[in-house]
Amino acid sequence: MKKILITGAAGFIGFHLIEKLANNNFNIVGLDNINNYYDVNLKYARLLKSGISKEKIEYNTFVLSNSMKDYRFIKLDLLDKENIFQLFKNEKFDYVINLAAQAGVRNSLENPYAYIDSNIIGFFNLLEACRQNFIKHLVYASSSSVYGANTKTPFSEDDITDFPISLYAATKKTNELMAYTYTYLYNLPVTGLRFFSVYGPWGRPDMAYFKFLKNIKKDIPIEVFNNGKVERDFTYIDDVIECLMVIIQAITGKEKNGKISGANFYKNNIYNIGNNKPRNIEDFITIIENRLGKRAIKKYLPVQPGDVLKTYADIQKIESQFNFVTKTDIESGLIKFIDWYLEFYHDY
Repeated sequence: MKKILITGAAGFIGFHLIEKLANNNFNIVGLDNINNYYDVNLKYARLLKSGISKEKIEYNTFVLSNSMKDYRFIKLDLLDKENIFQLFKNEKFDYVINLAAQAGVRNSLENPYAYIDSNIIGFFNLLEACRQNFIKHLVYASSSSVYGANTKTPFSEDDITDFPISLYAATKKTNELMAYTYTYLYNLPVTGLRFFSVYGPWGRPDMAYFKFLKNIKKDIPIEVFNNGKVERDFTYIDDVIECLMVIIQAITGKEKNGKISGANFYKNNIYNIGNNKPRNIEDFITIIENRLGKRAIKKYLPVQPGDVLKTYADIQKIESQFNFVTKTDIESGLIKFIDWYLEFYHDY
């Protein structure tokens, strides 16, 4: 049975990936430091849904899921080099999926050290652990933010990404460079994924769509930056997870499909994971308004430092190499999120 470490296990994407992988002939270890960047109660709720009880969680101690076969969780920080190295030595992982990071463009302006620590030093510790323990493949989360203020659209993996406009973006670009170096020097197979505005049930409360829904529901003004002239390539969580599953099947050799079989998988590669259909933020707000049956109170503001005005993913590479396409349109995906939100927060 393949043993996989998934970092960021209490996070949005990590939680959904573990739900998909569980009971699927994978031995899974989920790792998270459960920091307080956003509401830890949501993180604990995700863990509970995965069968991990909050009351049993202690630092650097395994908790066995009571509902998922072959899933264990450990609270641990990637900055804790000694215990991270010991974990790798003891567990002898085959594969690592790194979804742990300090997220948020605007927060990186206010708390820069958290981004350097988590996204660079933490990632370096992970790379070293992978190298020293002969990990067969590392998959890690990058971000569409690396494209910066690129005006050429759609954004292609071949575009120059040397001009990030936020510290968060700079740390993600640094991850890509570090990963490339470890492939070049140590022959570590690595795959980076540039996620584009992932949304959906169990999502992050710091994201705009989450804040919009919460405030519109409670008749609180919402902040609409650049006077509403912002476009995002919103990508529904189920599509992201399906894409991750295809990649995991490829790197573990479960999917025998010519050039993407486990044995022939590229040593270092980067893929856009997006919807390829950018939408204006005003459209997003309208969908929420219509679902709730009430109008938003909008507070129009100028563009914020570090904000990208438009994201737009060129997904030809992921389509051609994995025969993968996203399936969820923004209307149906956002309605699923709204319905989850109303149920989870009992906010009818």
